[in-house]
Amino acid sequence: REYMAAPIVQYIVVRGDLVTALRWPLGAVIAQCCHASTAALHLFRDDPYSIQYFNDLDNMHKIVLEAKDETSLSELAETLKGQDVLHKLWVEQPENYPTCLATKPYPKNLIQTHFKKFKLYKC
Repeated sequence: REYMAAPIVQYIVVRGDLVTALRWPLGAVIAQCCHASTAALHLFRDDPYSIQYFNDLDNMHKIVLEAKDETSLSELAETLKGQDVLHKLWVEQPENYPTCLATKPYPKNLIQTHFKKFKLYKC
């Protein structure tokens, strides 16, 4: 039986309160996810896992999760930083507050533990 490697995934975590409390339109929230994802992919484009991710564009896996609010998202960013999990925290301008976070591509089994407390994003 052939060994199946863990899928390479990109985690994206977006603030749920952008829609609920701050009344952002859904398109603006989706744009935040796109900004964070694109920035992370660009920043870490030379990483071996990123290269592997790019080599199979038709099978990219992204997992989009919801952080309750700015505090929850910022705490996640600090935890990831402390564990050397490479990511991009997107800070929207001119508002100057974090809206979304995206990791560089990683094998899912290497980083999924950091995201266990977050649920899939449902608008």
